[in-house]
Amino acid sequence: MTKLKVNNRTMDTDAAPDTPLLWVLRDHLGMTGTKFGCGMALCGACTVHLDGAAVRSCVLPFRAVADRAITTIEGLSPDRSHAVQKAWLEIDVPQCGYCQSGQIMSAAALLHRNPNPSDAEIDAAMSGNLCRCGTYPRIRKAIHRAAELHSTGGPQGAGGMHGADSGSGEGVRR
Repeated sequence: MTKLKVNNRTMDTDAAPDTPLLWVLRDHLGMTGTKFGCGMALCGACTVHLDGAAVRSCVLPFRAVADRAITTIEGLSPDRSHAVQKAWLEIDVPQCGYCQSGQIMSAAALLHRNPNPSDAEIDAAMSGNLCRCGTYPRIRKAIHRAAELHSTGGPQGAGGMHGADSGSGEGVRR
């Protein structure tokens, strides 16, 4: 058994070291909020945070994450109160919803390192996340709204822009 730190909880798994983190999360730990899209790190549906940075879990071998903090959509906030989740719902971003957990995780990582990004900075940070439904204008608007919520002390969750990492919450999924 190997230990992983996921959503601020230590978990055991018997996954093979070369198993992609995505499949460890979904198949071994039952965390299905992180989605499979392409398997080649091209679409962003599988985005999680590794030590606070957005990474594509579909190509990241399990052995590469030992002793590092992993945050999934389930751990972003305990009650959907993270500023990005609040803004996503307020702006009504999702259409089909499949890409949304990856979009939200990328947006949260962006706002953690840049709390007031420009449109160009948002576009650059989100360029690796594909949305088949074309909700990009709403995504950009929601990221600006999340930055506003955070800067005005509005709804942001226990963990601010980085996330609570409590492991007890659910991500925004439809």
